[in-house]
Amino acid sequence: MIVIVDYGMGNLRSVQKAFERIGQAAEVSDRPEAVARAERLVVPGVGAFGDAMAALRDRRLVEPIREFGATGRPLLGICLGLQVLLDESEEVPSACRGAEARPAEADPGRPPERGLGLVPGRVVRFSRDVVRQGLKVPHVGWNAVEVAGASPLFHGMPRQGVYFYFAHSYYAVPADEAVVAGRTDYGRPFASAITSGNIMATQFHPEKSQAAGRRVLENFVTRT
Repeated sequence: MIVIVDYGMGNLRSVQKAFERIGQAAEVSDRPEAVARAERLVVPGVGAFGDAMAALRDRRLVEPIREFGATGRPLLGICLGLQVLLDESEEVPSACRGAEARPAEADPGRPPERGLGLVPGRVVRFSRDVVRQGLKVPHVGWNAVEVAGASPLFHGMPRQGVYFYFAHSYYAVPADEAVVAGRTDYGRPFASAITSGNIMATQFHPEKSQAAGRRVLENFVTRT
């Protein structure tokens, strides 16, 4: 059974319907015991990093997700669900409550928000250089992903020129470049997909990315 983690932040029904469209049943749950018994786990999310971690703690989901990741069973993070897999984020808590909100600048005097720590690395905001290039933050819309290395998520797909839908102001900087499975350019290259053993994640939304997104979800189910 695929379990989609419900921590109150994410387009859960859209993700569930995306799996249903490829013929896969998926349960949406906020129960730690559902996470523990899942065959495959999906951590979606839209909003702010600090709020997401607070919601996961409130629902007693932090340790079950960490324990799931340690079992070797496939885990997929989507958008904010990718970011919380990392060690920490510079995002100011509650600064961005949706893809359309304008994020606040990071406070250099404030300690970073701690994540799940399943993938070493940190989450940073798009810099002012991106804005000076005439690009808007948040990064919202379609953009290309260049496949980097080997990842089951992109099995059978072209290595360049495949477009996915994005909505984010922050992006992951993994400590180990070897886990970067996909890169996207938005004023500068950033990691738009990661794969570290059984831990996989995309900054883009496969559930909103039409045929390419369906293929990613199919690969998550059939190639992991």
